[in-house]
Amino acid sequence: MASEYMDTPNRLPWPPLIYAGAILLGVICAYALPNPWPASPASDFLFAVGVLAIAIALFIDIQAMRAMTKAKTTIMPNKGADHLVTTGPFSVSRNPIYFANTMITAGLGLAFGIIWFLPLAFAAAALTQRLAIVREEAHLDARFGKTWRDYAKKVRRWI
Repeated sequence: MASEYMDTPNRLPWPPLIYAGAILLGVICAYALPNPWPASPASDFLFAVGVLAIAIALFIDIQAMRAMTKAKTTIMPNKGADHLVTTGPFSVSRNPIYFANTMITAGLGLAFGIIWFLPLAFAAAALTQRLAIVREEAHLDARFGKTWRDYAKKVRRWI
């Protein structure tokens, strides 16, 4: 299995497609289904939490992308990695960009008062793990061997 993923983890860039699909489905659900949401002041608090979650997630995303760019490796989830990045947000999570994408999706739900974004954020994370992360980890193992395995033992997959 490891040699199968030596050059590239996936043919498609699954994660961006999955999170975009979750957001689109959330918007469709908001129009098609009842949207139970608390009234003010609880909704005002949830709005603030959502905006803060989005801001933190964007910071994590930018820092992770900067770390990957600095290491001269690809950001695209369907391209092969040239270098193993273990610094910056990658010292806390093996998948900080996917974690941030999950936070953004949930944060949008809180900020816009659309409850459907919350379960869809977790569904997107589960699909990302199944369709991308498992294959990316096999790619990194095939590409970097013991260095990858040592890193994976020290740093959690999500947080």
